[in-house]
Amino acid sequence: MLRLKGSHHSLPTAILIAGILVACFGLVAIYDASVADAFQTFGDKFHYVKQQSVWIIVGIVVALITANIPTKLLKQYAHIFYGATLFLMILVLIPGIGSKFLGARRWIDLGFTVIQPAELLKITLAIYLAKWLEQERSLKNFLILLGVNLGLTMLQPDLGTAIITIGVSFMMYYLSGAKIKEIVSFSAILAVAVSALILFSPYRMERIKTFLDPTSDPLGSSYHINQVLYGLGSGGVSGVGLGKSRQKYDYLPEATTDSIFVIVAEEFGFIGSTLFILTLVALLTASFKVALNVHDKFDKLLSSSITLLFLIQIFVNLSSMVALVPLTGVPLPFISYGGSSLVTNFIALGLLINISKRI
Repeated sequence: MLRLKGSHHSLPTAILIAGILVACFGLVAIYDASVADAFQTFGDKFHYVKQQSVWIIVGIVVALITANIPTKLLKQYAHIFYGATLFLMILVLIPGIGSKFLGARRWIDLGFTVIQPAELLKITLAIYLAKWLEQERSLKNFLILLGVNLGLTMLQPDLGTAIITIGVSFMMYYLSGAKIKEIVSFSAILAVAVSALILFSPYRMERIKTFLDPTSDPLGSSYHINQVLYGLGSGGVSGVGLGKSRQKYDYLPEATTDSIFVIVAEEFGFIGSTLFILTLVALLTASFKVALNVHDKFDKLLSSSITLLFLIQIFVNLSSMVALVPLTGVPLPFISYGGSSLVTNFIALGLLINISKRI
């Protein structure tokens, strides 16, 4: 059996294998969802698969590296990792450096690849908070820290990443030993902030209205959710069959990224979707096992944040796909197409493996 250096049990290996299996499942889903668009746009039906395959390899290498980095180095340089990410978050807002697409400025084109700093923020913020919360817990300083992150994220704008980072940070603060009155205060402030972001944005208000009534504008604002529901309904119990999705032919927006689960559900039905979700549950179970059994406070906070990072992204993505929450641009971990998201998830996976070797 494959064993990672320094491991005396199978948990690190199980975590790595679970991550790779989920990513490979995602590769199949990406090919199936992208074949029409890839051929029409690039003249190569394997274009997206080739790109994602490279990122999976890069991700595995990065995971093996982060799995063997001493924790003391992570703590020592946590502020540098986090500061560098904030610098990139500022750079992405500068015209000529940050690339703008569909009204959002979230990417930096390096020529040979494109990176999305907001994805890196998810993990570097978690590392920094694990170090910071191990040493102190000031609600005022915590809110200032989150305010800076929220401000830079919403200037892009990227509500999905804002939801993830705030959610993970809130739970980390709670797990660090926060008092009930601090949790209540933070919850009230968060509720006001979220309400303001919605009320002062016509686009987000429209999404809320669409969520409440998906039939209100089937060819306009509610087009996306309607196509999602058509795809899910078409799948039935056993699905329409591999490669036979109709939604991937330019009907379903974001078929290879945020909405990729719909293609899986359409082709494999309820049975296939359940098996697909169980692969994600297996990864989450291994993550929870690490977070529950590690004793060092920094390790516990970091492993908990990684577990929450996976859990919240999976929950928000799948919930929006079945109309339990409004549609939000959150990728499905290890499954959705995108190099920045995939490599960030593998970095998190490597850190989880690293921590699991000390249980």
